[in-house]
Amino acid sequence: MKKADNKNKKAEEVVSGRAEIYDWIQCIVYALIACVIVFVFFVRLVDVVGSSMHPTLEEGDKMVVTNLFYKPKQGDIIVFQKDDYADYALVKRVIATEMQTVEIDFDKHIVYVDGKALDEPYIAEPTANKIDFTGVQIVPPGCVFVMGDNRNDSTDSRDERIGMVDTRNIIGKVMFISFPFDHIGSPYT
Repeated sequence: MKKADNKNKKAEEVVSGRAEIYDWIQCIVYALIACVIVFVFFVRLVDVVGSSMHPTLEEGDKMVVTNLFYKPKQGDIIVFQKDDYADYALVKRVIATEMQTVEIDFDKHIVYVDGKALDEPYIAEPTANKIDFTGVQIVPPGCVFVMGDNRNDSTDSRDERIGMVDTRNIIGKVMFISFPFDHIGSPYT
């Protein structure tokens, strides 16, 4: 009788061990599916390429970006695609949205939106590089005017190759920096 009880206990332990392994595999598969869904439909990880957003963002920073219910606002840091300019995503700050006017006084180094000077504590240095920018520009419907925080080392809406950015080309708004660990946090502080 004892031999039969021992065999039954061993069989129960094997079945219990297999069930536990199956439960772990099931949890891992569900977690992977949840991650795929989140990263396909809700957020993306994007790398910063170049120094145009210095000091706010540095080359190689990894950012979490979302486009879920997103409508561009002045001051947002966005990621967008400009295929005829670069084969990687560009990162810039929204300076003006549709139907706003942009004027830059390069002598005084002041950017005006709708006639008001912007308070820009985030820029690396005053705006001195004109590139292709002239006069007062009105942002067309469905577009935004963007500039890098490193104003004199940034290819942005002042350059004809970038120009006004169509909102359909926006991948999303930068929510926070996820890597490297010494940069983790919001880029808006």
